[in-house]
Amino acid sequence: MNKINVNWISGDPYDYFMGRWSSLIAPKFIKWLNMPPHISWLDVGCGTGALSEAIAQHGEPQNISCIDTSEEFIKMAKKRLSGNGEFVVANVSDIPFKDNSFNIVASGLSLNFFPNIENVLSEMKRVTKPDGTIAAYVWDYADRMDFLRYFWDSAYQVDSKSRKLDEGIRFPICNSGGLINLFQKAGLINIESSALDIYTVFKNFEDYWKPFLGGQGPAPGYINSLDDESKEKLKNNIHERLPTEPDGSIKLLARAITIKGLYR
Repeated sequence: MNKINVNWISGDPYDYFMGRWSSLIAPKFIKWLNMPPHISWLDVGCGTGALSEAIAQHGEPQNISCIDTSEEFIKMAKKRLSGNGEFVVANVSDIPFKDNSFNIVASGLSLNFFPNIENVLSEMKRVTKPDGTIAAYVWDYADRMDFLRYFWDSAYQVDSKSRKLDEGIRFPICNSGGLINLFQKAGLINIESSALDIYTVFKNFEDYWKPFLGGQGPAPGYINSLDDESKEKLKNNIHERLPTEPDGSIKLLARAITIKGLYR
């Protein structure tokens, strides 16, 4: 088995594989937050800018700042927002903004990928104004992120070693209980958590399968590590398990778990 790439650094493969679904869930998150207009926002781990775009379109912000470790992601986020914001390439464990800078500091679909979540939350608190909000959402990998669940459940039937890459196992915070516990330990108050659902709809099996061939992220990286025979066996296993509509389309639920708390 070859080395497996689990990094998120390149914009186009990310958007083809995961980003298109990020764009659907982000506006739902903004609606759930129900923040007042004309306040300052920081998007931590902004990726290609799905959350920042939703803030701009639905949140009536005073200003938006975006931070990510990937220069390519930041370039895509800047393009997505037509340059209307502040865009910084930096380590999220050392956020380069002054204390008490933002009314709300949020993170979309990235909190579980941060190497030291406690340090990142400490930094998020530092740059949040008193009585400001810290918020995040993550995919429900272990339960209702269906298109990944079908992949990993099928992969395990082919190769038991694949379990070590399964996000549902690797990221135990990705549920309401885990997130609430994390925010409580960070000293936040008035904590709320909920679930938001979208559907990932694929025209046919090839539309489902091709994004997994982009080579970026745990599942695509795992596929790239397989020989041709194992790859074909995995593909066939998934194809047999997926629920398919009479027209050949595949409609799968994707759930995100939300969390928000007050910093005082």
